[in-house]
Amino acid sequence: MNHEISLKKNVGAQRCLLCPLECGADRAVRRGACGVGNFGAELGDRDPYLSALVARAARHYFEEPPISGKNGSGAIFFSGCNMACIFCQNDDISHFQKGCIVGVEELSDIMLRLESLGSHNINLVTPSPHVPLIAAAIEKARLGGLTVPIVYNTNSYEKPEALKMLEGLIDVYLPDLKYKSAAAAKKYSGRADYFEIASKAVLEMQRQRGVLTTDENGIAKRGVIIRHLVLPGSVDEARGVLDFIHDNMPIETHISLMSQYTPMGEGLPKPLDRRLLKKEYDRAVDHALALGFTNLYIQELSSAQSVFTPEFNGFFE
Repeated sequence: MNHEISLKKNVGAQRCLLCPLECGADRAVRRGACGVGNFGAELGDRDPYLSALVARAARHYFEEPPISGKNGSGAIFFSGCNMACIFCQNDDISHFQKGCIVGVEELSDIMLRLESLGSHNINLVTPSPHVPLIAAAIEKARLGGLTVPIVYNTNSYEKPEALKMLEGLIDVYLPDLKYKSAAAAKKYSGRADYFEIASKAVLEMQRQRGVLTTDENGIAKRGVIIRHLVLPGSVDEARGVLDFIHDNMPIETHISLMSQYTPMGEGLPKPLDRRLLKKEYDRAVDHALALGFTNLYIQELSSAQSVFTPEFNGFFE
């Protein structure tokens, strides 16, 4: 399958239209709204879409059980993000450029290395600014012997057209559905159109891979797991997201309701300046159960610790 870089306009230069922001940046000469630019210039690569900064590549043990398993998920954390979440736990890499420059060959080698260490899968974290690079690297890694599933771990602020470039390459989609209302999305992430965009993206992921299937050890093989982080004071957002899933996707859809919100940094507005209350999380879980979802992952409130956020030191395991 030939995955071409089709979401660019050539008007004297290559203007980036990969994500819903459609910032139109000529990534050969300047960074886009996501913070991603032509890092490959230092590698002698003239195509600005075929390079990235990787802040960390190592086994990660704190994802959902079908992703992490016993051996860990081979997580590759990319720098850059097209959201502006004021509570981001990965702020070091989402809002700042940090990491090692990789091209297609280097990224392919990292994937193969992570598999050789026993990782259950290759987990691409914040991948959306790097779709062309990822598509090319997966194809190269598969030719080089990669056999484990590829996980696409995304905020879901994605174009369906970009996701279609990955069809047949991604095995497991791990999307967030952060908000239902435009007001919350605007206030907390600067993207009033978040749900309008993300809901369509999630439905495209569902079209491609369907309900999650696992192997004999409970490790994800193919499908979708939808994540929703329950925020303080935002149970209605959780209910709205769950209602959407119920009305538009199979009741067997795997849903991860997360309680791990941890206030990061100073100056967060109320109620984001505090941790999630048990009664808030319980109300979200009760709503999911009342809707009849049968594949629900829940967390203890003790999971809200900064220790679970990895250190982005460019470490390559």
